[in-house]
Parts: sequence; C-alpha cells; structure tokens
Amino acid sequence: MAEPRVISLIASATEIVCALGFERQMVGRSHECDFPAPVKRLPVCTSPKFEVEGLSYEIDQRVKAILQEALSVYRVNADLLERLRPTHIITQSQCEVCAVSLKDVEQAVCQFTGSQPVIVSLEPNALADVWSDIRRVASALNASERGEELVASLRRRMGEIVTKAQTVAARPTVACVEWIDPLMAAGNWMPELVEMAGGVNLFGEVGKHSPWMSWEELVAADPDVIFISPCGFDIARTMEETNLLTGKSGWDGLKAVKSNRVFVADGNQYFNRPGPRLVESLEILAELFHPELFHFGHQDKGWIRLVSG
Repeated sequence: MAEPRVISLIASATEIVCALGFERQMVGRSHECDFPAPVKRLPVCTSPKFEVEGLSYEIDQRVKAILQEALSVYRVNADLLERLRPTHIITQSQCEVCAVSLKDVEQAVCQFTGSQPVIVSLEPNALADVWSDIRRVASALNASERGEELVASLRRRMGEIVTKAQTVAARPTVACVEWIDPLMAAGNWMPELVEMAGGVNLFGEVGKHSPWMSWEELVAADPDVIFISPCGFDIARTMEETNLLTGKSGWDGLKAVKSNRVFVADGNQYFNRPGPRLVESLEILAELFHPELFHFGHQDKGWIRLVSG
C-alpha cells in the first residue's frame, strides 16, 4: 500500500498526526499549524479572511461581520491542495472561528480533477471527543493500534494527576477567561480540565461552546483563581490586553487579585488545542491550583502570574 500523503488544516490535528508517528507523511498544513516545529516547513494551504492584528474587540467584530454574511472565516487554496496530491485531508466541524470547516474543504476538493482524498472531520466538544478524534485519525491512516496506545498513554498521565488532586481538602473556585473583550468564559473541555486539576469551575459547561459573560457576573462570583487564556493568543499577546481587565472597577477587590492568584497562560499552544497537549494543559492547571502538590515546570513557558500594581 502506498504511503499516505496527509494535509492537516487544523493545528490540533497536526499534533495528533505527528503523535501517531506520521510526521514524515505530512505534505501540507494550515497557517496556524506550528507544532511540532518541523511542520513549519510544510506548504501552507489556508489563510484568514480577516485582519488578525488589533485589539480583541476589533478581531471579534471582524469575525462576527464575516459570519453574519454566512461566509467562511478562512480561505482554502484549492489549487495548492490539488498539487500536493493528498490521500487524506483532516479538518473540523466544531467551530467556524477556530479553523477551516468541513464545508470549505469539501468545496475545495470538488475542484479536484484527479484524486479523491479521504476527508477526516474532527468534532471535539469535550474530552471524550478528543480521544475519539485521535482514534478516528489513526483509523483513517490504518493505524488503529497506534491510536489506542496514544489514547491510553494520554489518559494514564491525566489519571495520575486526577488521583493526586482528589487528595486535596480545599478546591479553589476558578473563572476561566477565553476572550477578554467582549468577555467570554471557557467551555468545551476546559470545565473538565479544571475539575480534574482539583478546582471548581464557575463558568462554562462541559461539551458546550464557550459562553459570553459579563463583568458583573465575574465580580459577583469572586473566584479564588482567575485564569486567562484567550483563544489563539500566546502569553505576550494576552499581556497587551490585560489592562482591559485590571483597569475595571472592582478588579482590585477581587479575591483572586488580593491573593495574587491571577494567571495568564498560552491558550494558543495549550488550552485551545484539543489534541495531545491537553495533558500539558492539565499539568499547568494542577500546578497553578495546588503548587504544594504539583510541579511540572511549565511556569514562564506555559503560564505566568499576573502581578497587579
């Protein structure tokens, strides 16, 4: 059987493909696929239709304007896709804003005159779906056994953290911020990770899209921990906008602020990517919530403490 030629159009899928041992078989990627580092040499098959620079509010408005027209947020380079002769194209149908959608890929593939690649569409709404997606990719690549081994390994690592976290007497209440302006809480798999790491999640529901929340709701909840990891932003990018929170009336009176338990994390590399590195995401939360129990060494790379003043 000929070797697969894989194009991944979502960053988490790229990490799944590589974790399954198919990095060498990748022939193309999306503009957001950047891990592991060697994939950055691959041809880029997508681009955003909106200006990605600017404030959170401006980005939010641009994306909403495109979606209001019932249009896709990303472009797919159909000509390049065809030239790369993929046997498999991996995309997603979970979020129109997060990555290229199944609909976009199907439209691009319709233009092919030669091959008919297998389209694998992922839909990770909760943690169990991430394991299913890993199995789905593995199965499509005729490597089901590798998929089972990878899932077992990731779940084992997570299980060790959960077992240890269950021994704690005090569980901090946690507000996860997934977008700063307008304010959005974290949904999908994030509430699960918070609970697994020994915290009590205050906003957002398992398996459901991230909900908007008001500043008044955050103040009223007065969480023990505020965890900020905007979708698609790294730590430096997030730090450019933390003043939108720290400058608000009532910020200094919040319990998390007074106890110095406000954290900024790399949402782009960890928490917003439903792939193998959700294990590292859980490690980060565990060492933030219970530093007396956990130390994985993610500070300064995966997260920093937001110091007020």
